[in-house]
Amino acid sequence: MAQSRLIARADAPALIPLPPQPADVAWPTEAWPEAGLDPDVDASQVARLLNRAFPDPEGQPLGLSLATVVVHRGRLVAERYGPTASREEPLVSWSMGKSITQALVGVLVKQGRMRLDDQVVPEWRDLSDSRFNVTLDHLLRMVPGTEFNEDYVDDETSHCIEMLFGAGSQDMAAYTAALGPVAPPDTVFNYSSGTTNLICRALANVVGSGDEFDAWAKAELLHPIGMQSSRLTFDGAGTWVGSSFLHATARDFAKFGLLYLRDGMWEQRRLLPDGWVDYARTLRAIDEEGSGYGAHWWMAKVPGAFSANGYETQRIIVDPTRDLVVVRLGKTPIERSPDVDAWLVQLMECFPTRAETASSH
Repeated sequence: MAQSRLIARADAPALIPLPPQPADVAWPTEAWPEAGLDPDVDASQVARLLNRAFPDPEGQPLGLSLATVVVHRGRLVAERYGPTASREEPLVSWSMGKSITQALVGVLVKQGRMRLDDQVVPEWRDLSDSRFNVTLDHLLRMVPGTEFNEDYVDDETSHCIEMLFGAGSQDMAAYTAALGPVAPPDTVFNYSSGTTNLICRALANVVGSGDEFDAWAKAELLHPIGMQSSRLTFDGAGTWVGSSFLHATARDFAKFGLLYLRDGMWEQRRLLPDGWVDYARTLRAIDEEGSGYGAHWWMAKVPGAFSANGYETQRIIVDPTRDLVVVRLGKTPIERSPDVDAWLVQLMECFPTRAETASSH
């Protein structure tokens, strides 16, 4: 059986430089600047691929597609919505919320109110086992070495189902913190929604929980980039369920992708610390299925791209090689998720790389 493996930072592949916002393109804080596809884009193939993903309701070869938004060179150039969704409807993030959690941590790191070497789980600070050594950095890279079964089907063995919908739902961080160690920190990669909710409680311990957290997250990150549709869901203890539950429109999720494509800058203002996006997209682990992981962001299937991924194949893909953001929202059974990812690769490859564009001029 394949095993996950860790990648030392020094051994990680070189990062593709992040492109700046074109000087003649407005930031989409209020509304997206829209444009047709550029002449160097394979427009006919884009149309064919969108038609394949959004057939009549009886078809659905990729599962139920709810929304796809494509942003190229800072402009919204293509979008499509399924029969049960619309441009104005906020849709669930599922685990794309983990990447938004990473951004909120970055806000506090930039302000000097959190550090990556902080020990942020109070229950573990006085223990004699390996959990004593777990830092915020370990949590963000999903390597705390603690127990958590991220199963979405078997409620007999799944910590995830029990945490989100069962006995753990009243205080998800406390539920996760009570689980035991399985390995020393930074030795085993284990993707875990519980780990993210420990981080969300740590954020709340700094800025406040419930309504206070909601107001802070919107004031410091979501509203400055124009995510006015965003709605956060909290557990019984007032902790944002950042592992799974932020609702926003597809266009607003694309704004979050653009923030990372632009290296944490927005309208000439730095919202995230210098180097924070690189920290997110630096390969640090490869899971049992061969997918790469950084710090609360996945490596995408296109070289150099990285993505926020969620259950049922939610995606925000950020591709600096093509100056591209692609959002896909839908409901796809897990066994058909590879088909959606292959479709997304085909869609992205309709757009030239920046090197190809430069060589043609």
